[in-house]
Amino acid sequence: MTAYVCDLALLPGGKVASDVVVEVADGRFTRVAVGGHAPARARRLAGLVLPGLADAHSHAFHRALRGRTHTGRGSFWTWREQMYAIAGRLTPDTYLSLARAAFAEGVLAGFTTVGEFHYLHHAPDGTPYDDANAMGHALVQAAREAGIRLTLLDACYLTGGVSDDLSRGGLVQPLTGTQVRFGDGDADGWATRAEALASAHAAADDVVVGAAVHSVRAVPVDALGAVAGWAADHGAPVHAHVSEQPAENEACHAIHATTPSQLLYDHGLLGERFTAVHATHVTPEDLTVLGQTRSTVCLCPTTERDLADGIGPARAMLEAGIRLAFGSDSRAVVDPFEEARAAELDTRLLTLQRGVLTVEDLATALTVDGHACLGWADAGRIAEGARADLVAVRLDSVRTAGADAASALDTALYAAAAPDVTDVVVGGREVVRDGQHVLGDVGRLLADAIASVVEET
Repeated sequence: MTAYVCDLALLPGGKVASDVVVEVADGRFTRVAVGGHAPARARRLAGLVLPGLADAHSHAFHRALRGRTHTGRGSFWTWREQMYAIAGRLTPDTYLSLARAAFAEGVLAGFTTVGEFHYLHHAPDGTPYDDANAMGHALVQAAREAGIRLTLLDACYLTGGVSDDLSRGGLVQPLTGTQVRFGDGDADGWATRAEALASAHAAADDVVVGAAVHSVRAVPVDALGAVAGWAADHGAPVHAHVSEQPAENEACHAIHATTPSQLLYDHGLLGERFTAVHATHVTPEDLTVLGQTRSTVCLCPTTERDLADGIGPARAMLEAGIRLAFGSDSRAVVDPFEEARAAELDTRLLTLQRGVLTVEDLATALTVDGHACLGWADAGRIAEGARADLVAVRLDSVRTAGADAASALDTALYAAAAPDVTDVVVGGREVVRDGQHVLGDVGRLLADAIASVVEET
């Protein structure tokens, strides 16, 4: 049994309590007591202790793009070509090194669970590796070595999009270039490989294998039902990029005479296990169907602003009954506090109003609902029986100094940054202690891993 005494801790219901004693055994909280007796060997965690934070949408290999793609004119589509250049060079070994370092950076920032949206499946020419899931297994190993819980969202990706000639209804394009790495031929091919991946990790307590529709431009309508059926059969989470760009909506209308959200609903994907990533350009009708099905939307504000995607209607989403989560996505920034406050601050710019999202809304999205959409309903709260995840945030740094118990959560979400995280416990294991990750110098790991991928550019 391990025990901690938290100076301040965020407990279920949004209450910040003082002197919270937490006991852990077998990766679970066995006792949570406010002001209770602490075992003699209990370790004190200073500042504000949060439940584990969920990174609900990640592309680990995008970390190699940081600092290389942010300047200059262009759009999402020009950025995508730069991303493909990196994707085309990765091998299982270099993917392992890069993802391990990227995931470790996430843990240092306070993330205890990551949802990796995985579509980089095969060799550069599209040929499957001897083990067709070699890249997926590399991600599992990377997460374990980085000390983070993983939901591996295996993405179906079958077509290269549609042509720009929407006057003729758009023409579905085959996978070309780097995209051939992503495809499995057809929906049955995807399902067969996804089944092997899920079976390989079925007994794991630290991995959930879920499903993903990359987007409605990359998965033909006749394949959507296969993904929905696979996820339903496995009780697995299923995610999809949805309405990230106006061009996606225009193409969907041209071909299907409806929106991406409605198309996914019509084919059985929406529901409590479904997460729409981005949903930046959704319609009021989309909000209604997403809310009525109790779907989740994962906002990725730091990526959405970097790629000039736009600002999603976060307040309207909550009012429609949609649950929110946050993701680092392109990993241009890896900071859960920045993702959360950006959702509110960007919405202020959009609505000319303050306090559109409450601090409780933001905390719930980072913790309980973020974990739930990744298939970890027993994580994201400091409560007996839940998975023992703890994130200690300094309240005495130059960013957070002056906070007291009443203002601690507001200070953390509106002023703290990733470097203010001092300690991270994942499933009862101390992965970060006094600001140091168990892997050592994560900056050096990142530098080495990135150099092995970009040295040819």
